[in-house]
Amino acid sequence: MAKSKPTDLKVQNLETDGILNPRPEVVVDELFAQNEFFDRRDLVQVRYEMLRRVRTDGVPISETTARFGVSRPTYYRIETDFEREGMKGLLPRKRGPRDGHKLSAAVVEELRAARERDPSLDTASLVTRLRDRFDIEAHPRTVERALLRQEKKTK
Repeated sequence: MAKSKPTDLKVQNLETDGILNPRPEVVVDELFAQNEFFDRRDLVQVRYEMLRRVRTDGVPISETTARFGVSRPTYYRIETDFEREGMKGLLPRKRGPRDGHKLSAAVVEELRAARERDPSLDTASLVTRLRDRFDIEAHPRTVERALLRQEKKTK
């Protein structure tokens, strides 16, 4: 019973830090089977050991990617990130755009000004204005979020 608490705590910490490996079962490298120091749930450790297997131990990339349950393109991306950023490059990144990318600040300002001139403009009307004036297709929720972000910045 006492042994499960540290394990649970470690999993919680890995999850909190955003480095819990979502697929630990695919890591079949013998290091992770033979030595309890190596934890296949720790994504940063798995990635580091994967790179070390190739660089230091000379294991071919195709064999290493099979042992660590990743594709070759994923291996090369991790290797590039590590070379560029060091250990920080092993941390997982959120995919997709970081924030609104369809609507520039000038376009959002134009929409805000239009709504200020005519408060009866609803989001659908603003989407139509975007399409007609700027040739930009955007979901109504995208417009709402952009206007809210700008409103927060001005407060």
